Amino acid sequence: MKTDSLFYKLFQQAPELVLELAGIQPTGAENYQFRSEEIKQTAFRLDGVLIPPLDKPSLPLIFVEVQYQVDRSFYSRFFCEIFFYLHQNQPVHPWRAVVFYPRRNIETDGERHYSALLESQQVQRLYLEDLDNKPSQQVRVRLIQLINKDNRQAPEVARTLIQAIEKGELLADNKTQILEMIETILVYKFPKLSREEIQKMLGYNDISLKQTRYYQDAYAEGQQVGQQVGQQIGQQIGQQEGEAKLIMRQLARRFGVLGENTKNQIKDLNIEQLEMLGEALLDFSTHEDLENWLQG
Repeated sequence: MKTDSLFYKLFQQAPELVLELAGIQPTGAENYQFRSEEIKQTAFRLDGVLIPPLDKPSLPLIFVEVQYQVDRSFYSRFFCEIFFYLHQNQPVHPWRAVVFYPRRNIETDGERHYSALLESQQVQRLYLEDLDNKPSQQVRVRLIQLINKDNRQAPEVARTLIQAIEKGELLADNKTQILEMIETILVYKFPKLSREEIQKMLGYNDISLKQTRYYQDAYAEGQQVGQQVGQQIGQQIGQQEGEAKLIMRQLARRFGVLGENTKNQIKDLNIEQLEMLGEALLDFSTHEDLENWLQG
């Protein structure tokens, strides 16, 4: 499971979440953008960079890394990426770095070569295990807690989170987006389950289900199919009405004006029955033959 991508999706939706977790509170933080940055002519790629607006040079440029796997060369690569980026882009902003670890035992020893950086205020290490049992009214912090839960706990935590959102106990600025993210997290954790099984696991009710993109896409597809079916039905109705009018004109020529009851009986016939009547009327000699056929 590529857990990193869940965090980057969250940070793209709410860049200020990194600042909140790191305790960084600069003025004008609402204008940050979060994106991936490629460093030219190297094999390096910075997975996440919070980019402040150019007209606010005092705000820090923040390099973000989510490290879920043990990597003995992580710090050498990470700091190389940062300094290559600074060299190539010459940003006007100061810089900071935030590294997210699920647990302390994932972190490798960087003290030998990078102790000065790791002990400085420019680099901050956050351990998500510290958030595990920490209550929060911030819904996206709860999403991070969900990501960090093991698979045995995750379904119950997800259901509790959905219930809290539905009851208004947690304020969700974009309820649809949050529900989609909860579902996505469970899909990552249980890749062998279908979406229907995931939704059953989450205990979705009709209200919750109708707010997910999966449902909305299915509903839109259903509407499209419905329109196509409606067009087909409309064509059938038009064909049926046309066939009935033609037969009634032929009968009127042979037997004179038809009564309203007879007309209504003919209009109620389906296409197949109208075609049968069209063939049978060639053998009718009297109006009584028509009435007998309709009664039969």
